[in-house]
Amino acid sequence: MDPVDALTEIAYLLERDRAIRYKSKAFRTAGDIVVGLAPEVLADPVRLKNTKGIGDTTYTVIRQALAGEVPEYLATLRETSAVAAHSELRAKLKGDLHAHTEWSDGSTSIELMVDSARRLGHEYLAVTDHSPRLRVARGLSAERLAEQLDTVHALRPAGLRVLTGIEVDITDDGSLDQTDELLGRLDVVVASVHSKLKMDARQMTRRMVAAVSTGHVDVLGHVTGRLVEGARGTRPPSSFDAKQVFAACAANGVAVEINSRPERQDPPDDLIALALDSGCLFSIDSDAHAPGQLGLLDYGAERAEKNGVPPERIVTTYPVDQLLKWTSR
Repeated sequence: MDPVDALTEIAYLLERDRAIRYKSKAFRTAGDIVVGLAPEVLADPVRLKNTKGIGDTTYTVIRQALAGEVPEYLATLRETSAVAAHSELRAKLKGDLHAHTEWSDGSTSIELMVDSARRLGHEYLAVTDHSPRLRVARGLSAERLAEQLDTVHALRPAGLRVLTGIEVDITDDGSLDQTDELLGRLDVVVASVHSKLKMDARQMTRRMVAAVSTGHVDVLGHVTGRLVEGARGTRPPSSFDAKQVFAACAANGVAVEINSRPERQDPPDDLIALALDSGCLFSIDSDAHAPGQLGLLDYGAERAEKNGVPPERIVTTYPVDQLLKWTSR
């Protein structure tokens, strides 16, 4: 087995399982190192083991792969890695409108995220790094976002369209944390609440309704902000009048995100039903922060299908031209 393929697959599976970031990074780093090693170094166990960036575990993976074996570490991950239940809806999804890169709080480059999306069969991927207010996530200033747009526009991967975007923070008064000029240049705008999640329900309702009514928002991200499992612990959902918020989404053509991250499961099932009754569109997104997490779409598709969301109400089933016609509305 090619050692780079083995290291990359291990990193992907660790990311999909939302393992601690440094674990997957160690395997991706080792893969990058192996690419640049001379054949005689790879063939020499002593020199390989003494190579900077190759640890005990990655060394064992490389040696077992070079010996023509499936490395034990990889074999175990293949057996134990979590997999969502099969859904017919998953095959109808054509892309992902919510993904992060190392430009903000993602772990890898745009190029690696794009390559992973292409391998999954996506027709498009929106790069939606955070806006400046979210400093803990290295949110992009107007200048950095403009620089990123140039980077994205320069990419021409075969078989996949890379869309410009942002996950823009909804500020306390419902305004959006980026200039109107820049928001108007983007293919996709996901708007999310990240602060003061315990705000009074009436204020939170006004805040969210104002945001989706700005004329810039395409997708309302992880609507309740809840966490139901995972390393970050749990967090209760925000309180707001969901009927008012979803009515505003429907009136403005804003899609309600079905966030695929298992620790979020956001919106809850009862709010998916209410959004359906309110006439809302939906967007099934991964909210990926690493290449392997793009595969979390399986979970979002499973939940949407279980809750009876019809494919024609899901914007991420649209072909790219139809999607861009919708976002340019």
